[in-house]
Amino acid sequence: MSEVYDVIIIGGGPAGLTAGIYAARANLKTIILDKSKTAGALAYASLIENYPGLEKPLPGKELLERIRSQALSFGVKYKEEQVVGVDLTSETKEVVTMSDSYKGKTVIVATGSMGRKPTIKGEGELLGRGVSYCAVCDAPFFRGKTVAVLGDSEEAVKEAIYLTEFAEKVYLITSSSKLKVEPEHPVYQNAKVETLTSHSIKEITGKDFVTGVLLKDSVGNEKNLEVTGVFVYLQGSQPVVDFLGEALKFDEKGFILVDNFMQTNIQGVFAAGDVASPHARQVVIACAQGAIAALSAEKYIRGRSRIKTDWHG
Repeated sequence: MSEVYDVIIIGGGPAGLTAGIYAARANLKTIILDKSKTAGALAYASLIENYPGLEKPLPGKELLERIRSQALSFGVKYKEEQVVGVDLTSETKEVVTMSDSYKGKTVIVATGSMGRKPTIKGEGELLGRGVSYCAVCDAPFFRGKTVAVLGDSEEAVKEAIYLTEFAEKVYLITSSSKLKVEPEHPVYQNAKVETLTSHSIKEITGKDFVTGVLLKDSVGNEKNLEVTGVFVYLQGSQPVVDFLGEALKFDEKGFILVDNFMQTNIQGVFAAGDVASPHARQVVIACAQGAIAALSAEKYIRGRSRIKTDWHG
């Protein structure tokens, strides 16, 4: 694409959206690339009551929607796309998604810390050989086959429905007693989806490629399902940095290293929120870091000697 943004923000949680608000208010051409509106720590929170300005507790999803609407009202461009790679070393940065690429003068990484390391037996060994964390990326490889989706979140359900466009049958498996979607959700009417609640997964089986999953139900009975693909949407607490390669510096736990102005080791590249904050994971802190990152990006782009104070319109 020939279009060059002032700020590309990767991640649409509280840090990324707040960065978008501040960048757009500074008249910077800004785009947010968000994997999913329904994924992320805030979206999964049942109630938030310690965020400043709330008169009563709100579901995390509703608070997130309010912040997103505010960002859009200032002219932020928002696209629901998964980032798969970056080039941060050039003066003009490039961010690559499954369907496009975007160029920008600065990049703010705000992808959170709900990534996970393989914990299921067979998961790590069969990753890329039937085990996947991205239906949009890998669904075409399973055309006409039977697959399993692990998870109960709205994101897992959405990905299961997407997989039905390719797979012959999709098992949606969760250890929870019900899915975290409304009772009238279309997934319950989809003939290709079979939902198995109260089932924990013991093992992903296969030698060279996935051949099945071993499950245990609530009373301890085990059964094996024959599948050729397993899409894992179980959340963890690891920073989501897999798309970055070795471009940035990380601490010993994998969090992006930043200074007090959210600047990484590469000029013009910033990080904010849980992906760079391993100690205090709070919405208000993520928002504050997003604001600092955007103000720092504005300072970098316009060659200022200090961050500009931003109080009002």
